[in-house]
Amino acid sequence: MPMRGGLPADRTPGGPDGDPSGSWQDGDGPDGHGHGPDGHGSDGSSPGGGTRPYARLLRSPLWRGTAALCAGALPALVFPAPSLWWLAPVALVPWLLLIRSADTGRRAALDGWIGGTGFMLAVHHWLMPSLHVFLLVLAALLGLLWAPWGILVSRLLGGSPSARTAVAAVAVLPSGWLMIELVRSWEGLGGPWGLLGASQWEFEPALRTASVGGVWLVTLLVVTVNTAVALLLAVPAARTAAAVSLVVCTLGVAAIWVWAPRPEPTGTARIAVVQPGVVDGPGSVQRRFARSEALTRTLAGRDVDLVVWGESSVGVDLSRSPGTADRIAALSRLVGAEVLVNMDARRTDGPDHAGIYKSAVLVGPDGPTGDRYDKMRLVPFGEYVPARAVLGWATSVGKAAGEDRLRGKGPVVMDLPGADGLRIGPLVCFESAFPDMSRRLAADGAQLLVAQSSTSTFQHSWAPAQHASLGALRAAETGRPMVHATLTGVSAVYGPRGEQVGAPLGTAVSGAVVRDVPLARGTTLYVRLGAWPVYGALAVLAVFFGAAGLRSLRSPAPGRP
Repeated sequence: MPMRGGLPADRTPGGPDGDPSGSWQDGDGPDGHGHGPDGHGSDGSSPGGGTRPYARLLRSPLWRGTAALCAGALPALVFPAPSLWWLAPVALVPWLLLIRSADTGRRAALDGWIGGTGFMLAVHHWLMPSLHVFLLVLAALLGLLWAPWGILVSRLLGGSPSARTAVAAVAVLPSGWLMIELVRSWEGLGGPWGLLGASQWEFEPALRTASVGGVWLVTLLVVTVNTAVALLLAVPAARTAAAVSLVVCTLGVAAIWVWAPRPEPTGTARIAVVQPGVVDGPGSVQRRFARSEALTRTLAGRDVDLVVWGESSVGVDLSRSPGTADRIAALSRLVGAEVLVNMDARRTDGPDHAGIYKSAVLVGPDGPTGDRYDKMRLVPFGEYVPARAVLGWATSVGKAAGEDRLRGKGPVVMDLPGADGLRIGPLVCFESAFPDMSRRLAADGAQLLVAQSSTSTFQHSWAPAQHASLGALRAAETGRPMVHATLTGVSAVYGPRGEQVGAPLGTAVSGAVVRDVPLARGTTLYVRLGAWPVYGALAVLAVFFGAAGLRSLRSPAPGRP
């Protein structure tokens, strides 16, 4: 059996009619003249003679692997800080075309794996100082999720797909990508950081789309457009189907823009955000507290409804430190509003609940009000080490948590008695990346979402801007404004449509600002229906694989070559 690059080459991903179950023998291309999947010779030559330089490079495992790594990393540019969000409709096209050129399913899976590894590395590169070489291991493991997707791409885009196969491609490939995002959104695998749809937080039609199907629907549309563009560029026979797919996507977004429910304004709330800035060195916790205290005093007389401090702004348990609690209560009396602080401290709630919690605590004029939310979803390796008995060695090669934090039991909605009964839903740190958590708070009656965060460890990276941008998606999905307050920036405020309210506080700023945050009522379709695009994608994949299974049962067994 002839070999190419050490792999069997008697079967290419698609048959002459574009059917994924079809095949042709080596030397017989889709047009019957020995052409490969790109319409040129299987050796990289064109029908009229000569060899394309890129084809020779792609036959080299080293160059092809490098190309896959770079093509997979390219979509990272659509996220902050580069924020080339307008690149998203074509960011996946080079990767799709590369996988399409694979001459075997094994090569396509490898292209998917290497590209997925590149994407994970690019999106999370700012973790390198904390995880060191362990980041490479994690990226390679998570990159494996794209190996089956690579095979799907090769089956549906390889060769000369028919119009029917092209239609299947624009439905199946985005659904497959969404399943990857769903799996890696599990907290134990790092959480939903770098979801492709989240890159569109500055694009108003995408925010409207998120109010209907969450970030999941935005991701589906982005991958669908990329797939259609790849078909337009590489498969002349499928250009009509690709063009129709693009028109359908455009009409769908237009329909959402016109008919989707919009939040109904109900007034404003004056919210103050206190960002102390970078405070390093010995005694940093106490000096940061003093700085936050001084900044909060500047808010006196500004008629605020709530003051928000960032994550880990208090390093003691207020129930065991009455002096610190009294200092915050005095600030509440001075500014005439409750202060939402965040404790990162050891606490004992009983013999089975002793340890370090991260908690959002509301403090009023008389001290802590009793409203407290304990962080539920912890950062892997940053706040706990998964399977510590096996992976505990990660603490010796990076800055992994030396002691696991403890988890809260459930979401909490807090009432502000001094702000006309305003109800707030607190989140801590990367919990703002989880769409289901803010959706649950909105469904439970929260009128304002508040995320307390600290990205000081990654101060000079893309992480602060990426983290702050998630607030726009959460606000648009729920129809509720969101305040993202940090210790060192970027702090930002978003209205109920995901629009930015005032200028964000960058990583070089130490100060306190007051924002008139628009409030709204009404329920978005995403809050009502949940992650329905995920279930739709599952149904598409079930139909596709079910049909493929039935077709294989009806087809006679191939003879031995």
